[in-house]
Amino acid sequence: MSFLDRIRRCNTYNLSGFLPFVTDGLTVGWVRPAFAEHLAAAPQVFSIKQNSVSFAETLKTAKSRSAAIAEIAPDWVSTGVIRKLRREIYPVCEAWSEPDYFQIDRALVPYFGVRAYGVHLNGFVKRADGYHIWVGKRSADRQIEPDKLDNMVAGGQPAGLSFIENLIKESAEEASLPRDLAAQAMPVGTITYCFEIEAGLKPDSLFCYDLLVSDDFAPKNQDGEIASFQLMPLEEALVTISEGEAFKFNVSLVILDFAIRHGVVSPDTEPHYEEILAGLHAIAPLYSARLNHASVDI
Repeated sequence: MSFLDRIRRCNTYNLSGFLPFVTDGLTVGWVRPAFAEHLAAAPQVFSIKQNSVSFAETLKTAKSRSAAIAEIAPDWVSTGVIRKLRREIYPVCEAWSEPDYFQIDRALVPYFGVRAYGVHLNGFVKRADGYHIWVGKRSADRQIEPDKLDNMVAGGQPAGLSFIENLIKESAEEASLPRDLAAQAMPVGTITYCFEIEAGLKPDSLFCYDLLVSDDFAPKNQDGEIASFQLMPLEEALVTISEGEAFKFNVSLVILDFAIRHGVVSPDTEPHYEEILAGLHAIAPLYSARLNHASVDI
């Protein structure tokens, strides 16, 4: 195992198993043919062609497309196509600052293979012996990666909230951070990746934040998503990442990014430094498709 293994874990996919989901002439997602068959059962909403999937011609606005999907999505739950809806609405857009093409329930995001956004917060303490980071252990009942180690705060980015508003909300729910403390978090960049799961494709963008906390601070979970917290030396976290999969898949990338930015992982100590940096900012197929050279088997 190595840091590069963690990068590759989050950047392996094969577009030959997907159909492009095209909206307004742009590929905004990727759909497995098996899911496209379910979409074909709703011709009033979707148009299925041999090599692509799109909305029906009558659905020309973000509002009408969003409403049409929301109306038929419960049918996919009742027929067992998807497990359940999450009741969190995500925007589908070319970039976060751009207008929505439509909005969709969080549970449907990988089925449509559209980009999802999230916020991750590195809560850390700086001591004489180096950096220590607050690590949460995900609850056993989590649908995704139960019992895995997580960042102090992390959450998906819903429509209708700014990133800092969402970070403050998630910080209160997950770690009991007071609003004025969470608001001090420093935006430090993004991480992007794309990989396949059973449901479909996950092209994700994570907006990362750092927050220096005092030695006497201790996070406390409020929403039941985190079972416990520990303050872990950064070096120990890096060893844990390199030796196995104790951390949630994307959290390993966030911690690696933190270690690189703070000089703990450097080009003199890490032989795959350049590949890791590239993998933390991989070009997902939504962007490469626009450039007409979609990636396969990254």
